[in-house]
This record gives sequence, structure tokens and C-alpha cells, in this order.
Amino acid sequence: MRYADDMVVLAREQSPKLVEFIETKLETWMGLEINREKTRVVNLSEEGTSLDFLGYTFRFDRDLHGRSRRYLNVTASRKALQRERDRLRELTSCHVSYKPIPKLVRELNVQLTSWANYFKLGYPRKSYRLINSYVRERLTIHLRRRSQRPFRPPEGRTYYEHLQRLGLVYL
Repeated sequence: MRYADDMVVLAREQSPKLVEFIETKLETWMGLEINREKTRVVNLSEEGTSLDFLGYTFRFDRDLHGRSRRYLNVTASRKALQRERDRLRELTSCHVSYKPIPKLVRELNVQLTSWANYFKLGYPRKSYRLINSYVRERLTIHLRRRSQRPFRPPEGRTYYEHLQRLGLVYL
């Protein structure tokens, strides 16, 4: 017996005919078994409902320009953001203070670009901003704790500029 572990069907309107069509295709044509206990139908048009799937959150949001229309917003889920923050915390923890800054920045860039490439679908601007500010904060803390005399950027430069000159990728 084969099972479909993760699957989402997005449709503008739901009808019994559509549900029957999908179930028939999955069970007879594809030979999969649907777990009726775990299967659910989510109406995203209802206020406050959302669907988390493979690190993304799907929900309908109001129009940003004040019009009466709503649009399907696809963003990184809270759990995905928290996992990325945890990973960045590992990369900039006090246990890696021995690592040269250029090497640390390269590792951070690899992590950030791979995460950003996965979550570029939809509207990732807010998620990117949250991750950018978090990595700047973590890297600043990391640089300051590396020695007995706290690190300061060169005269006339902000931490943002200095980290940018070190080659840190901003999403």
C-alpha cells in the first residue's frame, strides 16, 4: 500500500464533485490511500485561517493599497523563521570565536542564500527583513565578544556598512 504523506490542493471553490475527483484520482489512478483522519479541508477565505505546509504559510491577506480585494499571501512560516534563527545562532555562538571573520561570513552567506532561495516564492520581504536584522545583530554581538577589548567598526562607519564591506549578504 502506498501513502501520500504531504499534499495540498488549492482551489478557488470547493464542491463535492471536486473532492470526489481528487479522491478518485489519488486512490484509483495513482494507487494511493488517503488517511481520512488526517485529511482536512481549510477554507482560506475565512478570516484568520491559514495553512502551514513545507515551511510556508498560505493565507489570504487584505490588499496593501486599501482596495476591497484580498490576495493569497505565501510567506515563510513562523517555525521556518525560528529554525533559521536557531541555525544562525549556532553559526555565531561563542563556541566559534576562534574562526576567522571572512570564513564565518562565507558560512553565513551560504546559509542565508540557500534559505532565501527556498523561500523566495510568494512575498518574502518581511521574512527577509527579519532574518537580515537578526543576522546583523548576532554578528555584531559575535564581533564584540571575540576579545577583551570589544570590536568597533572603523571610524565613520556603521556596523551595517562594515558588515557589508566584509561581504555579508543581505536578503
